[in-house]
Amino acid sequence: MEHFKLPSRLDELQHPLFLEKEVQLFLKRDDLIHTEVSGNKWRKLVYNVEEARLRKFETILTFGGAYSNHIAATAAAGKLLGINTIGIIRGEELQLKWHENATLCKATENGMHLHFVSREMYREKQEPQFIETLHQQFGPFWLVPEGGSNYQGMVGCMDILGETKLSFDAICAPVGTGTTIAGIVAAAQSTTQVLGFQALAGNGFENDIHQLLYQLYWDKEEVQAASSNLKLIADFVFGGYGKTTPQLLDFMAFFHAQFNIELDQVYTAKMMFGIWQLIQADFFKKGSRILAIHTGGLQGNTRWSPN
Repeated sequence: MEHFKLPSRLDELQHPLFLEKEVQLFLKRDDLIHTEVSGNKWRKLVYNVEEARLRKFETILTFGGAYSNHIAATAAAGKLLGINTIGIIRGEELQLKWHENATLCKATENGMHLHFVSREMYREKQEPQFIETLHQQFGPFWLVPEGGSNYQGMVGCMDILGETKLSFDAICAPVGTGTTIAGIVAAAQSTTQVLGFQALAGNGFENDIHQLLYQLYWDKEEVQAASSNLKLIADFVFGGYGKTTPQLLDFMAFFHAQFNIELDQVYTAKMMFGIWQLIQADFFKKGSRILAIHTGGLQGNTRWSPN
């Protein structure tokens, strides 16, 4: 996998606030793994690609919306690694205007075949009958769920912590499908607090994370014990998934000016804003060493605007 910069870099961020509060903040730069297959997108694809090759599949099929980081990354990975890719795209109305969408255009340039389905049909994406119709239409393929949310995706995210010898008092990551945070929970020491910053409000994330962890532990008590150090935070969703505000955009500009690091509006900006607020509020004990995971996704930044 010579195309990818692994292990990803670990940066310690310096700011007067951290000196005042006596904490250290580190950022795991998974956004630098690859220009198009960056962050947790590659983490969630790497073992899926290996599994597809092991099982002699020549095609990977996956799901996503019109601006999906996962769709963009899967298409790019397919081109780099010589694997056919199919994207099942939510919203059949996009079939006539996909060429106006930068994400979908780039996916097709990278060789992905796009198949548009209605939003109603898309909700059936996990149903065996719907998957069988896709097999009938496209033949054999290795299926990667939306966002790379499967066992292979979780195991790939477990590798993040294995790339650093430092120990941390708290590890922070954005939460979308729950796959990245599940991998971090599984890999983290039991004494380390894991903070998951939700990209949207809702109470279903804990169940999604537990369902992934069951594939590692198989036992309810073990899953509960493994996730006992996890705290989900929904205080910084800024209106929900894919939405932003002038306050969040201002913070992104401030963060870039301070550290020369770009954040994405959907996930990492919300996480870093939340971490900043928690540091200011003395949530972390003095002497704490905090790790934040930059999960990439910068390709979507041109899509969003305040609303």
